[in-house]
Amino acid sequence: MFYRDERLALFIDGANLYAAARALGFDIDYKLLRTEFMRRGKLLRAFYYTALLESEEYSPIRPLVDWLNYNGFAMVTKPAKEFTDSTGRRKVKGNMDIELAVDAMEMAPHVDHIVLFSGDGDFKPLVESLQRQGVRVSVVSTIRSSPPMIADELRRQCDNFIELDELREVIGRPPRGEQAQAAVVTADEEE
Repeated sequence: MFYRDERLALFIDGANLYAAARALGFDIDYKLLRTEFMRRGKLLRAFYYTALLESEEYSPIRPLVDWLNYNGFAMVTKPAKEFTDSTGRRKVKGNMDIELAVDAMEMAPHVDHIVLFSGDGDFKPLVESLQRQGVRVSVVSTIRSSPPMIADELRRQCDNFIELDELREVIGRPPRGEQAQAAVVTADEEE
């Protein structure tokens, strides 16, 4: 539940939201996402957290990061760490939980409602602390994927759980492959 006069801040765990949307079969249109939450209250900030691979010449997430940065999102990034696991496979680690938690705690005195886009159970203590400070917390994730993308303890703690799949019509767009196919079908119909 949202109130038009409440001050909102969005905290988007980029990797977690991407994985949840992908599991549901759609991409997020961040312009629509921001517009939707501006409609729900007085949006003060929209933070987006992601780790970036510095070693690669081209990062597939770089265009999104640049677009978000120019379109009203406060970008919080850090270099991802690459390592080789015990089986010899290359792994990338770039956890942004601490940065998100610190920023949320700093914003708490200035907002009425925080919307957390993550299903990570590690955020339960953060949600508890924000609630003790009088901030309402909504969590956006999904239980409709298999397995569910939200930790049960986080879902139980938040004031309001928003099923990402129910936002699909408002903030979603088809995955890129479907967009290309839809464009081809539309072009064929026009001929």
